[in-house]
Amino acid sequence: MAEGRDLTSIKDGSDADFEYTCSPCGEDDVREEAVKYCPVCEEYLCTSCTRHHGRQKATRSHTLVNCSASTNGTAVTMVTKCRYHPDRDIEMYCGAHDMVYCMKCIIDNHRSCNGVSNLEDVSSHQIQEIERLKTDMKTIQQRLDDTDQKLHTNINSVEKQRNKIISQIEGNERKFVEHIRGLKHKALEALNSDFNLFKEEIETNVSQISKVKQEIEQANNQLQTADSMNIRQQFVQTKLVQQTVNNALKVFKQSEAKGCQILRLTENTKLKLKSLNIASTSLGSVQKTTENNSQVALKMYRVISQKEITIRMKNDRNQCVISDICQLADGTIILADRNNMKLKRLDVNYNIRDCLDLESYPTGICCTGNTEVAVKLHTNKVWFISVGSSLSKVRDISVTCGGYWGMTNCDGELWVSDGNGVNAYNMTGTLIKYVSNTVNGQHIFKSSQQQMAVSGDTVIITDNSDGAVCLNRYGTVKRELRDKRLVWAHGVCVANDGTVFISGYSSNNIMMFDRDDKCLGELVGKDAGLVNLTSLLYDDKKNCLIVACDPDKIIVYQT
Repeated sequence: MAEGRDLTSIKDGSDADFEYTCSPCGEDDVREEAVKYCPVCEEYLCTSCTRHHGRQKATRSHTLVNCSASTNGTAVTMVTKCRYHPDRDIEMYCGAHDMVYCMKCIIDNHRSCNGVSNLEDVSSHQIQEIERLKTDMKTIQQRLDDTDQKLHTNINSVEKQRNKIISQIEGNERKFVEHIRGLKHKALEALNSDFNLFKEEIETNVSQISKVKQEIEQANNQLQTADSMNIRQQFVQTKLVQQTVNNALKVFKQSEAKGCQILRLTENTKLKLKSLNIASTSLGSVQKTTENNSQVALKMYRVISQKEITIRMKNDRNQCVISDICQLADGTIILADRNNMKLKRLDVNYNIRDCLDLESYPTGICCTGNTEVAVKLHTNKVWFISVGSSLSKVRDISVTCGGYWGMTNCDGELWVSDGNGVNAYNMTGTLIKYVSNTVNGQHIFKSSQQQMAVSGDTVIITDNSDGAVCLNRYGTVKRELRDKRLVWAHGVCVANDGTVFISGYSSNNIMMFDRDDKCLGELVGKDAGLVNLTSLLYDDKKNCLIVACDPDKIIVYQT
């Protein structure tokens, strides 16, 4: 910050009207009137920052000029660098895209655009435009302040919700512990009772064995004196000893037949771990949602009406095969026509408005901004297309396996199919991750991937089988949407309420799944006569499902 800054400095967006504002102060969202300009640093400086500029060793040799004039008496002009080519100055204006670019941008991507001119040729008197921008800046600043306050309030509310959930989890823990302790107490009571009975029975047997041992000992002593007895006495004594031996043998056999007593716990089959949910990995799960999502009620979808729209243009050489569909925030719908190597923009009635020729077959398309889409090509390129008064290429990046169908934008990452898995790139073409197998090494997809749709933080990918796999943004499987009525699952789209639509390329039907993964049945059955359903898009603005099918047409179902 500049030294000695006045504490009454006016925040950006105020009613202060300066011809020039201080550049360093502006970085702190503070508006200060500039009194000097440094041609070397290309910065305007207020009084405080001018003093600071002259004290710094790196800048004290810089010659400052008045804001209103440079050293030769002409007005000072600030130079801005190009966002795509940081080493080049912005010096051209493209009227078709209503945006400024450097010369390289114009040569590479705007050579055929209408209304391209030098910045010097653009009128310098844009008072109304500047005033409008000031108003817009003031409005957006207020909105950002409101959003910032709302986000801080949201943090506090989320912390309270977390503490409440912690209390609920601890409450569930106490309930489980108390219940288990009760079961433990009852089990111990039963154990001690059985133990006492078994111990008493064993001690009785021990006592009986001890008595028999004494009788055997006495009988043995009597036999030792048998030689001194007469025949009559010997006969009596042997019979008595034999009886003692027989009794002892009987007791021995009885004891051996009983065996050793064993205590063993037999589990109560009604209290299996699974039935108690103790085998679960947690006491509950926490779902993240938003106010908007929580307020969207589930809709019961059914076909109210339908209409067929031809999408073949006069100069199309081949039958139209739509490889993918996307919709911009303003409702604009764009089709990727694979066979004719075109992007086709629809008007509000879903008729062809205009098109853009591509260098190869498009295999996927998704939105990357409010007025920009990305299209994957068979040539392993992804073109970024500006959607303005006309469709025009802005730039491109390289990817692998461009010939496979399927691409989507997940939180600023381009997820691109390669047949066995999904490559995720950033918007400059750097590979971030590859998704193919689970942590256990099992393959995620049943077959090759087809099309992709994003619902919140979930990427839904059809895999040319009986449904789709749902992944989180890190590539972990969250769930699967499957139904045997789907054959060669291909197209997929999501409505605002979370309902997922999946089309079967060979089963010629469209299945519905709710946001809890439950199959809701068929929206369109094979008796509707559709063939080769390649792509789907649900237009929430008009409550219509757009279905691309061969040849040369789309079907619009009002729901």
